[in-house]
Amino acid sequence: MKDMVQTADAPAAIGPYSQAIVFGNLVVTSGQIPLTPDGQLVGGGIAEQTEQVMQNLRAVLQAAGTDMDRVVKTTVFLADMNEFADMNAVYERHFPAPAPARSTVQVARLPRDVRVEIEVLAELH
Repeated sequence: MKDMVQTADAPAAIGPYSQAIVFGNLVVTSGQIPLTPDGQLVGGGIAEQTEQVMQNLRAVLQAAGTDMDRVVKTTVFLADMNEFADMNAVYERHFPAPAPARSTVQVARLPRDVRVEIEVLAELH
């Protein structure tokens, strides 16, 4: 059985998908982009955009009944791999050791032409 996660503390889905799904003892989030909960695009560079993405992920995970310390896998999508170090500096502040497994890829384009999108897989408390 799978249950949809929905919170007003993160941006609403902009398509036919859920912010996250709880399946057994796992939470699988959709990719979060740097939109505020009211749907406004965050300005600034990769650091500011990554910070908003992390805030969105935390809100979705908390709505599901878990938190960032339970994340076991992340996938990071970057518009420009040259921004990896700046993204990573923000990323590492949000994940306590041991850090989750991670894949990072550069993509041709992201929704709303943002710089970063991140999705996570987490365990419920």
